[in-house]
Amino acid sequence: MSGQFFIQLLNPGIGLLFAAAFFLLWLNRRDIYVAYAAGAYTASAVAFLILDVGPVLPNELHRIPANIGFLATGALFAAAIIGRYGLPIPWRSMALAAAASMAVFLWFLLGQPSIGGRILSISIGAAIIAMMIVRALWPLHKPHVIDRVLFWVAALSVINLTARPIVLLALGGGFDSYDGFQQSVYWTTVQFTQAMVSVLAAIGLMVAVAIDQINELRRQVDDDNLSGLLNRRGFEARAGSALRRCLDDDRPVALMIADLDHFKRVNDTYGHAVGDAIIAAFGAHVRAIAPAELIAGRIGGEEFALLVPGAGIETARQFAEAVRTGLAAAAADRIPAALVPTASIGLTIPVPGRNLSALMHEADQALYEAKRTGRNRVRTFTPASVRLAAGG
Repeated sequence: MSGQFFIQLLNPGIGLLFAAAFFLLWLNRRDIYVAYAAGAYTASAVAFLILDVGPVLPNELHRIPANIGFLATGALFAAAIIGRYGLPIPWRSMALAAAASMAVFLWFLLGQPSIGGRILSISIGAAIIAMMIVRALWPLHKPHVIDRVLFWVAALSVINLTARPIVLLALGGGFDSYDGFQQSVYWTTVQFTQAMVSVLAAIGLMVAVAIDQINELRRQVDDDNLSGLLNRRGFEARAGSALRRCLDDDRPVALMIADLDHFKRVNDTYGHAVGDAIIAAFGAHVRAIAPAELIAGRIGGEEFALLVPGAGIETARQFAEAVRTGLAAAAADRIPAALVPTASIGLTIPVPGRNLSALMHEADQALYEAKRTGRNRVRTFTPASVRLAAGG
């Protein structure tokens, strides 16, 4: 066997290995974007096998399924990356680009044969599909290095698919036959650059899968399933960091602790399912009206903590009142009509040197005051010295 034959097996081998890897990942995670990645590498392997190893059909017709496979690879890979971010996948636009590319390809295959024309038609079609990834990811916040890697893999693919055939065809003057084409510098370049891009893309997606898995595990550890908010561990970790950032930046921040009124009586009278429904309604209500930076957690059975970065005392009080007054309506369709749930809320703002534990203690004191004075109200923490002065 010649060295050229082994080069021809390079991309199919890479494609099949990564297809198997992504398939195994999909069996474990069942994320659709992982399945798209497995499909992309399968399509790539099949396309290269048809083109380089399979039998030659009359009129070079075997090149039709091979190039459909290359375009399908681009579309499925685009679906994998775009789908990973939960964005709408432009299937229709990709199908139109692929159909136009194949129509031009068929013209240069059957109508006016031209190897150069066929190269350009497929390369530009694939580049347009890759550009859809760039367009989708361009406006997104990219918090991890891997997000930027995936973006630049797509951008590199656009540059590679657009510039490579134009430059090499201009330098080489085109190809007279497929024998010359497959022995050319162009095709050798295609084999190696495609292999490198495939490996880089696969590694990028696998790291993305790993990051998603870690984030999912972290959510499972830090989240409270009933309320949809953080649990105590998750709240204290995130709120502590956010509080330190606000104090370091001399930025306002407020903390409130809310407690569902007469919750034990509700459970005893209506059952725990109704109590759970009120907790779920409270969490949904908070999420629905929450400022963008809000950190909210369920820190006890019927007790919740909410940290509001950027909120001064008046803004925080308005938000607390919105939480309190909106609870009954948020829970109305989940509980018996005769039951009107209420909540008491204690509110405080920090002074320099205060940590989260001290702040929560102050909010607890304000919450106790709200309970003591009749429940279903918001009270703001007032230092003992101020209270004494106010009392004369």
